Amino acid sequence: MSAVRSSPLALLGGTPVHDGAWPAWPQAPESTLTLLNAAATSGRWAVSGVYTGTPSFERRFSEAFAAYHAAPGVTPYAVPTTNGSAALTIAMEALGVGPGTEVIVPGLTWVACASAAHALGATPVLVDVDPHTLSISADAAKAAVTDRTRAILVVHAYCSAADVDAFQELSQSTGIPVIEDCSQAHAAEWRGRKVGTFGTIGVFSLQQTKVLTCGEGGVVLTTSADLHDRLQQYRANGRRYTARPVAGQLELEDVGAVEGHNHSMSEFHAAVALSQLEFLEEQSVRRERNAAALTDLLAQIPGVSTLPAPPGLTRRTYYDFVIRLDAELLGPVPVDRVVDAMSAELNMFFETLDTPLNANPLYVPLKSPRTPGSGEARRGLDPARFDLPAATAAYRTCFAFLHQALLGTERDVEAIATAVEKVVTHLDQLGDGAERGRA
Repeated sequence: MSAVRSSPLALLGGTPVHDGAWPAWPQAPESTLTLLNAAATSGRWAVSGVYTGTPSFERRFSEAFAAYHAAPGVTPYAVPTTNGSAALTIAMEALGVGPGTEVIVPGLTWVACASAAHALGATPVLVDVDPHTLSISADAAKAAVTDRTRAILVVHAYCSAADVDAFQELSQSTGIPVIEDCSQAHAAEWRGRKVGTFGTIGVFSLQQTKVLTCGEGGVVLTTSADLHDRLQQYRANGRRYTARPVAGQLELEDVGAVEGHNHSMSEFHAAVALSQLEFLEEQSVRRERNAAALTDLLAQIPGVSTLPAPPGLTRRTYYDFVIRLDAELLGPVPVDRVVDAMSAELNMFFETLDTPLNANPLYVPLKSPRTPGSGEARRGLDPARFDLPAATAAYRTCFAFLHQALLGTERDVEAIATAVEKVVTHLDQLGDGAERGRA
């Protein structure tokens, strides 16, 4: 064993495995700064500004994003939004989610997936995840369907994906539309076709940590011309793009077929998103290569595993690279101590998975003024009523790091594997530290 591996944990004063820099994220190459400057000097900073005679950055990005997801027989439309939460909101609105309805939501995901449904007056129904992929379980979703279910939110989580085939069958047999949340799965493919194009609607986040980012942003994708029309209105106060814009006049026309709100992406964010889309493929290939190498190295460490890909997932996206420790190996050591130890060994950010939504301190619908003070509706919104054993087990045994580390070198990949081996070899030190911390 090398001196670094055999030394005490860096968290406890030992020598770290890696103390250098990691690839930065987000990245701002010259082409991004050029388009950002072009937006700033264009005379139009929002889709609600007057048409200047040239296409808006928002429209250019939406067309490029839709084209990126096109496939034989699949011609999607894209509607950019202010953020991923807004994308979820207008997707649900377009499918009729509201008071008296239910939305099936995975219990292991970011809080906005449930809170967006609750904000519309619907009841989020939390279901468990597949214990292997950590994406929503099709069997659990099927068992949760009622006559009030208006949509099933299928989140492709972390670095794997839900069983698209099973959810298509469930949607067809029940008539309930699927919303594919691909916020962690840009560029992923199911049987050679981009995810986000299988559900009735696909949603994406472009928040800072995502593999495609503009700081804050979102996109809604659909192949339905009717839904595209309504989604435009939901994101722009009931307005949509006119077919024949005139320079010096507003490019949005009043329609009012639905009650919309302002969720429109700014021209600055659209310019950044458009420029970043150019690099998505190249970066994805590099992440895939390094992730494959890391997976092979971690497979040699007893008690350590990574998330498998379901058979239909022909291309993976590594938003979070998830590492799982056998419960027997971890023993009484809290996984957040492993996170602290890994961060100290590598001088980089590690995190636990999302806290399951039935115990997540950020998902608190009973504290909302929209929630009734008593009665069946209030009891239905109580997250604690849902049992999520697979999500809870994953939260206790898994940790992750963000994708930018996979843009590094072969030596960076080896350092991550070395740090994992060192930490699991010294778990007894973390157990002692955890006990001291609770004393």
